[in-house]
Amino acid sequence: MAKDTLTITDNRTGQNYEVPIEDGTIKAIDLRQIKVSSDDFGLMTYDPAFMNTAACRSAITYIDGDRGILRYRGYPIEQLAEQASFLEVAYLLGEGELPTRAQLDTWTETIKFHTYVHTNITKFLEGFRYDAHPMGMMLGAVGALSTFYPDAKNIHDPANRYLQRVRLLAKGPTIAAFAFRHSRGLPFVFPDNDLDYIGNFVNMTFSIGGRHKANKVLQRALEILLILHADHEQNCSTSAVRAVGSSHVDPFSAISAGIAALYGPLHGGANEAVLLMLDEIGEKKNIPKFIEEVKAGRGRLMGFGHRVYKSYDPRAKLIKRVADDVFRETGLNPKLEIALELERIALEDEYFIKRKLYPNVDFYSGLIYQAMGYPTEYFTVLFALGRMPGWLAQWEEMLLDKDQKIARPRQVFIGHGERPFVPIDKR
Repeated sequence: MAKDTLTITDNRTGQNYEVPIEDGTIKAIDLRQIKVSSDDFGLMTYDPAFMNTAACRSAITYIDGDRGILRYRGYPIEQLAEQASFLEVAYLLGEGELPTRAQLDTWTETIKFHTYVHTNITKFLEGFRYDAHPMGMMLGAVGALSTFYPDAKNIHDPANRYLQRVRLLAKGPTIAAFAFRHSRGLPFVFPDNDLDYIGNFVNMTFSIGGRHKANKVLQRALEILLILHADHEQNCSTSAVRAVGSSHVDPFSAISAGIAALYGPLHGGANEAVLLMLDEIGEKKNIPKFIEEVKAGRGRLMGFGHRVYKSYDPRAKLIKRVADDVFRETGLNPKLEIALELERIALEDEYFIKRKLYPNVDFYSGLIYQAMGYPTEYFTVLFALGRMPGWLAQWEEMLLDKDQKIARPRQVFIGHGERPFVPIDKR
């Protein structure tokens, strides 16, 4: 009769062990019983970069990379991107259910109430050099919020956690807009809470001498991009938030760890790399030569392939449609023609098909941000705004998970054994 167990034979000792299987996994700690001798530490798993290790149980985001499926709390990303607002998605991720009309109204008004930041935050931001990277400014300012709200350390109070989640979602766009203005040498524009969440952010970013004239198509396109970035399971930045948050630090410090991880070019900076690649290609006629260089190992096809997705990234499909809407408003970017042709050729090439390399979310998002007027160094800030509700939901879930303890991975020591200290005059 079949059992949900795994039988392991240790060929060193000939002993058999039966390990329970639950949710398609075995617990690594169950391997500790496998020993050669009584003073043996026990067997460990070695898994650099967590390629095949689950560090948590989560009910937030489901991904099936082979079938190109992404769902938030069970809802397909396609439906959320087409029908929901960003604040609805933020509520869904945090609370587990879509809000009713009354709940959404209360949620929206609560967010609006907290959009302003302390005056000292503006002074803090003004202290950055004129050419400071906006993501570095965002990282520093969000971390600094922990000093303005010492009550945030009370992480075991549900009402207090809710307040801090609201503060981060409300003040994140304000700080992000201030970072943009600082890098342009422009005065800060403060929140206008007669505007909606996205409209307020765009106004704080682009207003010159009065309220920014809204382009509803571009604002909705930005909102969809933020929704598509809202959560993505246990990626590098989310894992950073969980790991740092597991020390029971305040949420501002935990979220700043996520921002720091996202700052890296292998995570949040990939869409900028796509634009650099398109610049390098220059013209459509150069694409075949570029493809051959990639296949020969002398270049990289940026914006293709993903650690999780082994089919077309569902977010990339949606972004491609968003790109059509945006470029109808802004005029066609020559880089888009190169991108479309590059995608067409790559998807017909056996080399890329065999390796399951398909466009990911970064392939078109940079082109869209650029068309909206955002510089390349600002793309990761927009990514951080989108990912904020996911980080907060994952942080909250981690705190409430009884299985979670402070993150402390094991290591496989490969250094020297004990050796005597050598005085400096004998070295």
